[in-house]
Amino acid sequence: MAKSSAKKKREPAEDKVGTICRALRRAIIEQALEPGAKLPEDALGERFGVSRTIARQALGQLAAEGLVELRRNRIAVVATPSWQEARITFDVRMELERLVVRQLAGQLNKAQLAELKAHVDKEDAARNGPDAISIRLATEFHILLAQMTNSPILTRYVSEVSYRCCLTLSAFSRPHSADCGITEHRAIIDALAKGRTDEVMSMMHHHLDAVATRALVAPAKQRSQDLVDILAPYADEAEAAPVKPRRSAA
Repeated sequence: MAKSSAKKKREPAEDKVGTICRALRRAIIEQALEPGAKLPEDALGERFGVSRTIARQALGQLAAEGLVELRRNRIAVVATPSWQEARITFDVRMELERLVVRQLAGQLNKAQLAELKAHVDKEDAARNGPDAISIRLATEFHILLAQMTNSPILTRYVSEVSYRCCLTLSAFSRPHSADCGITEHRAIIDALAKGRTDEVMSMMHHHLDAVATRALVAPAKQRSQDLVDILAPYADEAEAAPVKPRRSAA
């Protein structure tokens, strides 16, 4: 009985941590929050109606993903990506995602293929909008693939390295059409459906290498806005999102 009661007490906190992470993640990737922007625990706690402890847990999770830097005196800021480290990060990501598609080739059911195609349709619909949103959606496509392996380890590592790459692309990527990436995503889905293992592994490597090559260091625009105001649209959407059941790592 005590264990059940304790679990009920933990679940709301875990849900709140997830909500804060979803909102901050999108705000960072979509450049509403620029690199170096401070993320005060008290401001986050006020916006999401949580304690500073829960806000700190969310910031710790985002720090593990490489989106937030934790400095002395518990000061958290949006991470400043390094292009010098980005190439290595992309190389690690290539190998991880080659493993993902190797596991998925010929194994996806109709519902999973439909979910992947629906996601690429979202990418297509957003291609004439802000680059940062297109980059986020493209990144989420790769994370969705990792989730479909049902491997908590692969999902975790692909998610973390993909978000780091996404932050770099959002900050440094030169303007370009999203058409190329969308076409490549559709080709990857087709090869997965047909079980072409070697082909899809090669396609994934080429695709991610092309994404990395298209990036170019460029100065970010300086902005000065209130954290709570910046997070408002992201927080509302994150709080409305359905909570997916947590998978425990083996």
